Amino acid sequence: MIVLASKSASRQVMLCNAGVAFEAVPAGIDERAAEAQFADGGPAEIVRGLAEEKALAVAKDHAGRLVLGSDSLVTVEGRRFDKPETLEAAAAHLRFFSGRQMELHSAASLVRDDERLWCHHEVAVLLVRHLSDEFIHSYLDAEWPEVGQCVGVFRIEGRGAQLFETISGDMFTVLGMPLLSVLGALRDQGELPV
Repeated sequence: MIVLASKSASRQVMLCNAGVAFEAVPAGIDERAAEAQFADGGPAEIVRGLAEEKALAVAKDHAGRLVLGSDSLVTVEGRRFDKPETLEAAAAHLRFFSGRQMELHSAASLVRDDERLWCHHEVAVLLVRHLSDEFIHSYLDAEWPEVGQCVGVFRIEGRGAQLFETISGDMFTVLGMPLLSVLGALRDQGELPV
C-alpha cells in the first residue's frame, strides 16, 4: 500500500477508482515557502518541485514506504494563480480568466525514504469562455467554499465545466494528477501488476 501525500479529495477518488490501495497523509508543508526555492524556474519546475517536496515530507514519517506526492498550478498569460483565499479573490481570478487561455500544470513524484524515484509533469490547456459578472456570482454562490481549495477556482467534475469552451489535454491532469503516468510508475515499482 502506498502513501498519498495529499488531502485532495479528487486525487484520492482517482486512486481509489483506479484500484490503487493507499493511505492519505497530508504533507503539511508551507507550500509558499517551499515553492520559493523553485521561484527562478517555470511552472513545470515549480509543480514538480512541490510534488517532490510533499512526498519527501511525508516519507520522513513512513520509513520504507512508497510515497506519492502531487501538485497542480494554473497560469494565465504568464501569471501564476494559487488557490483563492477569499470569495472576493475567487471572483477576481474568474474575471481575469474570462476569455483567456489557462494552462493547468500537474505533477506527481514517487519517493521512498529520501530517495527520489520518479517525477512526471503534464499540462492541459483550457480555454475559458467569456464570463459575465452575473454568471461569476451565481457560480460562486453555488460552488464556494469548495472551489476555494482548487487552483483555477473550479471542479471540472461539477459546475466548473461551465467555465470552458475547450479543453486540450488529459482529463486526469485537469483533475489534479497525471494518473496514467502515475499508474505506469507504480507498475514499474512493483506496486501494481503488469
